[in-house]
Amino acid sequence: MKYLLLVGDGMGDYPCKELNGGTPLSAAKTPCIDDLCRKGSLFFNHTVPEGFPPGSDVANMSLMGCSPAKYFTGRAPLEAAAMGISLQPNEYAFRCNTVTLDFNGEEVIMRDFTADHISSEEARELIAGLEENCSSEHFHFKPGVSYRNLVLFSGKHPGFATTPPHDHIGKDVAEYWNTYRKDDEWRELLDSVKAYLVDHPVNRKRIASGKNPANMIWLWGEGKKPGMPSLCKRFNITGTMVSAVDLLKGLGILGGLSTPEIKGATGYIDTNYAGKAAAAIEALKTQDFVFVHLEAPDEAGHEGSAKVKVQAIEDFDSKIVEPILADLRRRGEEFRVVVTMDHFTPISLRTHASDPVPTLLYDSREKNPGCGFTFSEAECTQAKETTGTTDLVSSDELVELLFERAPEA
Repeated sequence: MKYLLLVGDGMGDYPCKELNGGTPLSAAKTPCIDDLCRKGSLFFNHTVPEGFPPGSDVANMSLMGCSPAKYFTGRAPLEAAAMGISLQPNEYAFRCNTVTLDFNGEEVIMRDFTADHISSEEARELIAGLEENCSSEHFHFKPGVSYRNLVLFSGKHPGFATTPPHDHIGKDVAEYWNTYRKDDEWRELLDSVKAYLVDHPVNRKRIASGKNPANMIWLWGEGKKPGMPSLCKRFNITGTMVSAVDLLKGLGILGGLSTPEIKGATGYIDTNYAGKAAAAIEALKTQDFVFVHLEAPDEAGHEGSAKVKVQAIEDFDSKIVEPILADLRRRGEEFRVVVTMDHFTPISLRTHASDPVPTLLYDSREKNPGCGFTFSEAECTQAKETTGTTDLVSSDELVELLFERAPEA
């Protein structure tokens, strides 16, 4: 038996004017996912526990069957795990976005939290320069993928609260910016970073080509090393995490999964879909489980682009779900598959929301007619009202349902 958890990050949404009152999920052509849904079961899953922010860190930890209330320490430590960084007891990891800020008098506007999806090569050059010129005894810079990098901080946390930059697109973030600057050591760091980046050759080239410069960093999502249990040990399985982003790779590593590098995987709509599908297909030849994560719908939600989000969902269906299942069927493998998302990223909000997410479960062995519904927010609500399905609430429920057994003691 093969087990699959296929996640379209941020696919959930609210009715959009641009889509005549539909959502990207309902507007997208997803014949493969809809076929699974009709023949399987459809229900809501609460991936964001009450009291937690609706981040991909919290929500994907839930999808991995780990309670955020027990194990969540912050987003950045998960990304550090993906980068092979073992945090020391007194060390914090901070996510370090390369961003575009506009400084207008007292205002600080978050123009772009990705610096126009800066390439990994450009970001690595900038981060290496920051490490050489701006690091100190307490601060060190580590390169990641695209705009997603890390700062390691050793010492006592200064006590301020950080905020995700994607929650403030196009807004004045001076309140948060000035919070960092109240601490002398952090103000010195930010001033040195700003001075280094303002006229860097990478940014001069980006501006000349009409792209947003990475003229500043934004630090958030900090935490210390988490103590997550291994998914593989809990369920006595082998498996692989297929993702372009370090957050998911970190969750995979801590969960005991393999995390192959996919050449050309960007975390955006231009990602290497074929490479991701091929990695999942190859893993399933010898392993029990794959978790495939696609970031593009989430990024489209942050952009506020219904058109791009619909395209990302259609690509997820045709370039990820369809080829993986086609190979399993060709080889005559029995399988159970969950298709879902971690959270909503509504076009109207351009950030995450904590609504329960539509989730389907299909078992290739089942011969019953199935629920008959297609995969969307409205259809999931209708399925709940018509069939009386109950929501999944705890983080354990989905993985226990997928693997058909309770975790080992």
